[in-house]
Order: sequence, then structure tokens, then C-alpha cells
Amino acid sequence: MSDGVPLRREDIERGTRSTPRGELDKADDASLALRTKQGDSAAFDALVRRYLRRAFSVAYRVLGHREDAEDITQESFAAALEHLDSYDVERPFGPWLFRIVVNRALNARRSRALRWTEPVPEDLPSGEGSPARDLERRDARERLGRALEALPERQRTIVGLFELEGFASTEIGEMLGLSDGTVRWHLHQARAALRAAFRTEEEES
Repeated sequence: MSDGVPLRREDIERGTRSTPRGELDKADDASLALRTKQGDSAAFDALVRRYLRRAFSVAYRVLGHREDAEDITQESFAAALEHLDSYDVERPFGPWLFRIVVNRALNARRSRALRWTEPVPEDLPSGEGSPARDLERRDARERLGRALEALPERQRTIVGLFELEGFASTEIGEMLGLSDGTVRWHLHQARAALRAAFRTEEEES
């Protein structure tokens, strides 16, 4: 993968399969970034392997649709490769990459019509429940999806990253350019709004 060449889906998938796990997979982020800057494409492949799944999850939580999330993930890795000189090797690579992912995903939501059809994953394990229990779960997912969609964009993003992806408030702050206290305030406001939305739906039903 050379500078200036877009990183396509097949590039990512081929890179993650063809490079054997070994010395590169054990190297720290800074070493891999430095080797990438020196023209070692296998080092960037190792970074892709390390962060591809989490980057996709971040994009998915913002966009709510798998294909849109795949597109943004690919674009984000391409942007990370192109702008790698701006990465501070004294800091972890993940938050820097995820900030690119979040910014591109938010821009995509604002600039084009997205297929917002999966506010909550449908493939969550449902166990051996009865049809009535499955219906309750599906209804709960739909209610949660509506409540999340009603939140301001920033709060919806923060809730998804914190509650569903398990990022700490400090990590989310790095991605969004916010202080830890501001992230926590948005979480508090979002949780209050979600509780109120659920109460309203229960009263109306």
C-alpha cells in the first residue's frame, strides 16, 4: 500500500490474512507506525489487524448500518495511512484512529442519506425464550432504537460508545475532542432522556 492510494476493502481483508502473526503483531503501536512511515506496508497491516474490528464497531454505533460502517472504516484506515505523520507516537494509536472514525461517521450522517435500519443489532443472543419473550425483546429493541434516535447526535454517539462499546469517558473525550467532565455530563443527560422516553411509552401503551 503506497502513499496516496485509497485503501480498499479487499486491501484490508487481504492484508489481515496474508501477513503471518509474529514479530509485527507483538510490536507496540509506535514501532508499527514508525515502520509504516518508513515504507513497511506489513507494519500497517498489523495495525489494521489490531484495530479493524473495534474501528468497525465504533463506526457501526454511530451509523447504525453495517454497509455504511464498513465504508467509513475503510475510509478511516486510508485517512490514517495518509495522515500518519500527524500521529504522536508517544500516545496510543487506537484513540487517534477512532477519532478519525467518529468524525468521518458523524460527517457521513450529516451529509448523506444513510440506511438507518439497524439502531440496535438484531443478532444479539436471545437464548431459548418463548415466542412471547422474543416479542418482548424485539419490542424493547425497537423502543430503545426510537429513544436513541431522539437524542441529540452527540449524546447518541456518546451513549453508544460508552454503554455498548465499553469505552471509558476519557477515551470518548479523546475521540470527540471533549473533556472527561463534558462526556460524563452528556451521559447523565442522555440517560435521563432515555428513562423519560421509556416512561412516556409505557404510559401511552
